[in-house]
Amino acid sequence: MKSIAVVLRAFVAALVVASAGGAAAQSPLANPPLPVPAPASARPAPAASADPHAPEVPLDRVVAVVNDEAITQYDINDSRAKTIRQLNISKVPLPAPDVLDKQVLERLINERALMQFAKESGIKVEDTLVERTIARVVQDNKMTPDQFRAALAKEGITYAGYREDVRRELTLQRLRDREVERNIFVSEAEVANYLATANTQAGGENEYDIAHVIVRVPEEATPDVIEQRRQRAEQALAQVRAGTDFGQVAASFSDAENALTGGDLGFRTAARLPAIYVDEAKKLKPGEVSPVIRSPAGFHILKLVDVRSRNAPTIVKQTHARHILVRVNENLSDAEAKAKIDRIRERILGGAKFEDQAKVNSDDSSSTKGGDLGWLSPGETVPDFEKAMDALKVDEISEPVRTPFGWHLIEVLGRREQDVSKDRQRAQARQAITQRKSEEAFQDFIRQTRDRAYVEYKSDDR
Repeated sequence: MKSIAVVLRAFVAALVVASAGGAAAQSPLANPPLPVPAPASARPAPAASADPHAPEVPLDRVVAVVNDEAITQYDINDSRAKTIRQLNISKVPLPAPDVLDKQVLERLINERALMQFAKESGIKVEDTLVERTIARVVQDNKMTPDQFRAALAKEGITYAGYREDVRRELTLQRLRDREVERNIFVSEAEVANYLATANTQAGGENEYDIAHVIVRVPEEATPDVIEQRRQRAEQALAQVRAGTDFGQVAASFSDAENALTGGDLGFRTAARLPAIYVDEAKKLKPGEVSPVIRSPAGFHILKLVDVRSRNAPTIVKQTHARHILVRVNENLSDAEAKAKIDRIRERILGGAKFEDQAKVNSDDSSSTKGGDLGWLSPGETVPDFEKAMDALKVDEISEPVRTPFGWHLIEVLGRREQDVSKDRQRAQARQAITQRKSEEAFQDFIRQTRDRAYVEYKSDDR
């Protein structure tokens, strides 16, 4: 069985993909409140021992301050332990302890700055959403709740701590959705250009498995700072060329979000990669490493892990469906949304037209079309939606269906088998471009949020 922490991130990542790619999943993950972790001063200090010969218990100390919130040695130790578990599971060699601690601290600073921004922006995650997410992880692992808790304990994770990890992941995803995803626009011209480029490649469109190191350069950095960052990147490259595992170098030097998992981006099409990555990848053979390359974001080192062609016709069973969505968000609780969707269903069963109710009540962009989602292929909606839709007969209206985005009513209008090669290519092109733009925009957002935050490093006064 995979690590529970890895499963959580995979599940939340699936929600991200669904929200970017599925017609029925165009609503954000919306929902209530993120408690700010208590600073060191708020944690109970170890009690003084009555035994003069008892070993001394060190007090928790503040390592850094992000705005008005402390990051303590306890936080570092806890995050380091989780990171080491992830690295071990991913079989990425551990960097030196001091390097790992620095990377962990920087990631915590970024995370705190983002979480504070989310709180100030009124982003909240309900307990019910947290519990549903955990229940999904339990179900996907084919475990009982007791077995799941035992698995957490085996990994040294408390259930309460895991719940807060889930809440934090969902909060950050909601922040990303609101600040980044909703502002991403992909034009028809971009899709056409993507497909034209793919079609000119020999053997069809290629996918590249790339691992990377990025040493970021702050905006408006001085020449001295730029040179220091360039030297850091050259130092990383020198270690790779000397035979050090690329994943270990990424964990030690990279400022990327996936640094502590070895920097591997997995297989991606050209449209899902920065242009400089694609240009460099085309020069490399699998296993080869690029020189240091410069971009506006900083200095990069790439390793081409593998390359493959994806060019196959696809015949799938499609469903023509429409839906009504009532979102769960800061202004409408889960219970209120459920009550509203129940009332809408009663009206439809009483003779009201589905499309009219969708136009008036649905919180989805499809409302203007009476909730019509068109012909849907497998995987284009989130799993809960697809499962409920697949269970319906033609012209049948579902019971209320809960997904991460709210409550739905679904009606199936038809089914067919279809060669969707061209349609899927366009949809995949749009999704690939969207994901590339989203990733680039989110990295910029993280950097800007960090730059706006007041960060103070405390000296080691032990």
